[in-house]
Amino acid sequence: MISESKIIVRYQETDQMGIAHHSVYPVWFEVARTDFIKKLGITYSEIEKMGVMLPLTEVTCKYYKGTRYEDELTVTARVLSVSPSRMTFGYQVFLPGEKRPVSEGTTSHGFVDSGTFRAMNLKKRFPKLYQDLFDSIELRDAGG
Repeated sequence: MISESKIIVRYQETDQMGIAHHSVYPVWFEVARTDFIKKLGITYSEIEKMGVMLPLTEVTCKYYKGTRYEDELTVTARVLSVSPSRMTFGYQVFLPGEKRPVSEGTTSHGFVDSGTFRAMNLKKRFPKLYQDLFDSIELRDAGG
């Protein structure tokens, strides 16, 4: 499954050159990740109420082309990998009508118990959630 989220670059997200600051791309990734989870049929807050937290363990971002104030962007999110203890999302940011992303990146997350913050085995504790995440993985086509 690939989720798409619409973002409009806000003035406060730009730097003195009028280009979206590099620091906002991970924020846009979070918007896309939250939308992705909703499209699975559950919300982040519901996952947290189950006692599962997904702390960020790594973020990457590559920038290919700048975006500017009021640009209308599409941020795609997909699960790249999932194991019983962690998962990785992949993201791409597109300008309208362009096939090549202006940016792409990843975030990696661990599954931890919200009470103890100890790592948990999601597959054992919440097998349906684990399976839904696992089943959402799509392989990129050869051109992608």
